Amino acid sequence: MYRLRVKSHFDAAHKLVGYEGKCSELHGHGWKIEIFVTGENLDEIGILIDFKVLKEKLEEIIRKFDHSYLNDFREIGNPTSENISKYIFRKLKLPESVRLEKVRVWENSDSWCEYYE
Repeated sequence: MYRLRVKSHFDAAHKLVGYEGKCSELHGHGWKIEIFVTGENLDEIGILIDFKVLKEKLEEIIRKFDHSYLNDFREIGNPTSENISKYIFRKLKLPESVRLEKVRVWENSDSWCEYYE
C-alpha cells in the first residue's frame, strides 16, 4: 500500500456564526490544506498518481477561496475547519485506483482538523 500527500494553501477571511467568542468577529487565516491518498496499483512507470495532477485537483477546488470571505460560500455552511475539510473531501474526484484517505485543514501552525470517511 502506498500513501501520498500534497499540500496547498489560500488566504481567506471568515467569521463563525453562532460562536461565542472572538472567532465570531471577522478575521482571517493563512489556511493550509493537505490531502492524503492511498492505493496499491502503480501505473506502468511506477506511479500511483502524479503529484502534479493531485495538487491540480486540490487547487481546482480551493482556488476560489483565495483572498475571499468564506461565509459567502453557502455550500460550505458555517466556515469552520471541520466544514471546510468535509467540503473539500466530498468535492475531490480521483481515479478509481486511488482512494482519498483524509483531508487536513490547518487554520494556523498549532491547529488543524481532519475529515475522513
